[in-house]
Amino acid sequence: METKNIEIIKYSGEKVKFSVDKLRTSLKSTGADDAIVNPIIDKVCDELYHGISTKEIYNRAFALLKKNKRHLASKYKLKKAIYELGPTGFPFERFVSSILEYSGYKTEVGKIVQGECVTHEIDVISHKNNKTTIIECKFHSEQGLKCNVKIPLYINSRYKDVRAHWNGNDKNETSLTKGWVVTNTRFTADALKYGNCCGLYLLSWDYPKNDGLKDIIDRLGLYPITVSTLLNNREKQFLLSRDVVLFRQLIGDTFYLDHLGVSEIRKEKILKEISQLCQ
Repeated sequence: METKNIEIIKYSGEKVKFSVDKLRTSLKSTGADDAIVNPIIDKVCDELYHGISTKEIYNRAFALLKKNKRHLASKYKLKKAIYELGPTGFPFERFVSSILEYSGYKTEVGKIVQGECVTHEIDVISHKNNKTTIIECKFHSEQGLKCNVKIPLYINSRYKDVRAHWNGNDKNETSLTKGWVVTNTRFTADALKYGNCCGLYLLSWDYPKNDGLKDIIDRLGLYPITVSTLLNNREKQFLLSRDVVLFRQLIGDTFYLDHLGVSEIRKEKILKEISQLCQ
């Protein structure tokens, strides 16, 4: 089927031309080779029609990839899996905290901190090498939403208020040196321009280039528990409620999977999925 003139609808409602190259890139980013990718693309292209949503295209490609290699399907659903951490955003804060801990930082979540003018509840505070960073996590449970310039404007004012008090307090053993904004979606152009201008560190799904949230997760194997294609939603929510946010936290696990009543056969499959995905 000729696909170059097929219009598809993005999550934002915007209409764009279907791109075989984009579909191929997203599939190959999981580590799938041409022998797996090419038949999936052929099948998806055969079923395209004008006005098909990107969600429908994703669901079809995901189902076909899952039939071939389950752990690659888990990688493919990473973006969706992060949305599934919601709706409150707190599991996302725990997820960001866990990524930092794995990278050697000591972290605190949801702590009330005194500023020069008022107190602030900070999503994540990280400490390393006598330096402290405060991190605001902006979680969106719907795709297509972006962090606009109001977010870094607001976070920068909070950061400066906390920094003035923190660095003027002799009781603090570290210096507050950085403010971060982390989102599971994307920043608008103005948000990036302002954030970079004022010195905030901005981390989104695909920013900074080649070192965005997706890149970090793939590079370190720090996938959220929600990527699993074997655990059901009830089991995932149970684990999230007990601060198990990284899939790799279940490596060698006996307690949580036993507590969930997972059979030995299914447990073996889950542990294999973790091993293939995270190690």
